[in-house]
Order: sequence, then C-alpha cells, then structure tokens
Amino acid sequence: MGHITSKDAYKNLEERINWFTQGAPASESLYKILQVLYTETEARQVALLPVRPFTAKKAAKLWHTTEAEAEAFLERLCEKALLVDSFYNGVRQFVMPPPMAGFIEFALMRTRGDIDQKYLSELYYQYMNVEEDFVKDLFFATETRLGRVYVQEPVLTNENTIHILDYERASHIIEEATHIGVGTCYCRHKMFHADQPCKINAPLDVCLTLGNVARSLAENGRHARLIDKKEAMDVLERSYAANLVQMGENVRQDPAFICNCCGCCCEALQAARKFSPMQPVATTNYIPKISGECIGCGKCAKVCPVLAIAMINGEDGKVAQVDNEVCLGCGVCLRNCPTKAIELVRREIQVITPVNSTHRFVLQAIEKGTLQNLIFDNQAFANHRAMAAVLGVILKLPPLKQLLASKQFKSIYLDKLLSKSQK
Repeated sequence: MGHITSKDAYKNLEERINWFTQGAPASESLYKILQVLYTETEARQVALLPVRPFTAKKAAKLWHTTEAEAEAFLERLCEKALLVDSFYNGVRQFVMPPPMAGFIEFALMRTRGDIDQKYLSELYYQYMNVEEDFVKDLFFATETRLGRVYVQEPVLTNENTIHILDYERASHIIEEATHIGVGTCYCRHKMFHADQPCKINAPLDVCLTLGNVARSLAENGRHARLIDKKEAMDVLERSYAANLVQMGENVRQDPAFICNCCGCCCEALQAARKFSPMQPVATTNYIPKISGECIGCGKCAKVCPVLAIAMINGEDGKVAQVDNEVCLGCGVCLRNCPTKAIELVRREIQVITPVNSTHRFVLQAIEKGTLQNLIFDNQAFANHRAMAAVLGVILKLPPLKQLLASKQFKSIYLDKLLSKSQK
C-alpha cells in the first residue's frame, strides 16, 4: 500500500506540473527526477498548490494545517528552489517555478550535497537529450517561444546601434534589473556529470538570474550569488570572449534570466541543430551578410552555435554562406572573422516580442489550448488583480487570437469585453 501511495504522490505532482502552459510529458525518467527533487511528502503537498502565486494562508487552507506550519514548510521548499517567494504590498507570496527555466535548472545551479547531482544529471540527460517529448513540447509546441536571443552588442556598427531597441540589449536588461544573481550554468554542469563535458571548455559561472527570481534564489538556499551591475557586465564580456550566445526570457519587460549558452550543451541550441530549420527560440532582428572580402578561412562556420554557416565553392575558392532560416542573428560569427567580411543587417521581417511574462503566458496558453487552466487553476486567479492582468492581455490581442481565447474561456463575461473592445 505504501508503494501505491508513493506512486500516487508523484503522479499527482506530475499532473499538477502539467497545468503549466509549459508542461513536462510523463515518462519513467520524469518520475525518477521528481523522486530526486521531492520527498514523498513534498510531492503530495506541492501537488495541491495553485500554479499561480499564493500565500501561506492559502497553502494552510489547502493542507488543513496552521499558517505557521504551512509557512515553515514553504520556506523549506524555497531553500530547495522548488518554490520562489516574492512580496506584494508587504505580503509574502510563493509560486511554483515552471520546469524550465525553473526547478529543473535550479537544482544544478550550485554544487550541493543534499541530492545526488550526478545521478540527477544522468536522468536529465536521458529525459532531455535522448527522449524527445520534453524538448519538442518545450520549444516547438507554441508559436510564441519561451526564450529569445540577444545580439552581441560589441559587434554592432554605429548604424546598427541607432536602430537597436533597449529590450534587444543584454546590457540594458542588466542595467534595469532590481537584483542580479550569478550561478553555475545548469547545462554545462549537467553535461559534465553526464560524461559529456563542454567541447569548448566554456566558463561555468555565467548563468544570470534577474529581478525577484535572483533575490529569492540567493536568499533561499544560495542557489545564486547576488552581484552588482559591474560584475554582471564582466560576466557578459567573459561570455562574449568565449563565443557564447546570450539568451533570455522572451519578454520586453523584466526578463527573469539571461543564459550564456554553448552549442554543445544548451538544450535550446541542441534543438536548433537537431530539428533545423525549426527555430526553438526567437531570433534577434539581425542577420549576418557576407561580403566579397571573405577569404574562406571557415572560422565563422566553426564557431556558429547552430551550424548555420557552411563553406561552399566560390569563384576563387571556398566562401562562407549563411542559412538565414537557421541563423539566430547572435553575432558570434562577426567576432571571429579576421577580414571583417561579415556585417549584421536588419531582418526584413521584424521579430515581435511579448511585453511581459503575463503576455507570454497568455499567448502560449491560447496557442496550446490551455487558457482555461491558466484562468481557473485552483482559484489562483480569483483575485481581481490577477484576472485583470490576463484579461488585459487578451483584449490587446489580434482578433483571431481573441476568438481563440474566447472559445477556450467560454465566458459570457469575456465575450462581452471582447465585443466592447472591438467597437
């Protein structure tokens, strides 16, 4: 009977995780991962929690315990980075981070002795690098992507600099962040333990978290170390020098992370290679253009993180050719061209970036057909502020997506709002 109870606890947790717009497809590997990260009691209790932010008072009600006992339990989950806390009008709130970028990564963002990180890394490798369901769902299930690429600012010309927007600059994101944390790169840490070490020996201490996520990870369990803006810029410079790609949350305002990624370890860049020309992340608004100065040295092709550059036969020997469908527009190739034969030009079709996390969540929920989960999750959106945020996003969407939202929501109230907004 105990075994059945244990199995049910993790099965319920798995189902709860899949109420996220971003889920985690069931598999034996996922079950084992959850067993490493959560005790049976933690799995049972977390399975009852809302997906959206909640208070200790709410958790106590769901768990039939006192508020003090609930808060102590929630704090232990924060220390394990299985929850993230925040403060709104002086009230402490908690939220389950999604699988990625979230609790999957947080477990390997520092060296820790309370879990077997090698065993966990091997499970991660099986779940994400061998099995394909999670990666396909994570990167390709919706038109709106989870992550986006930042262009490497040092390679931009004066003309490019005039046109680049603030939210397209990693440096601006850092300058605006209320908190900045640095931790171990989850991807390279995982691959090291899985006996697949980084092929370019890229630095490990370059994973940046931002805003409240950085504060929570630093204050609860030291999964990140708070740093100032100068040190954060040093992280960027070291990452540029190592030919790493900067990728962040696909939003214009207050992204929660900036990763510095290599093509051999990062799941997103691996997916770009494996499923080319499908794009797992939103590209920059730039594309490299190769001039007649190319000497065919092949350095740009060698460093391209997604293998978007090939050396082809030209009139006077080998020359580089860019596959625009695959290219991220990161600018790594420019840094490595000895004759400055590559320049970045603006893409003909500009990439649209969601305004904030709520905007992205709603778009992805509509595209995935799970908007009702986001709205009605365990009364998580029962308060007017949260409901207004979601409805506010829907009202600003194009008519086609409003129609999809209306069909999923099946709400007379929403239909009336939409009809008024279109008059």
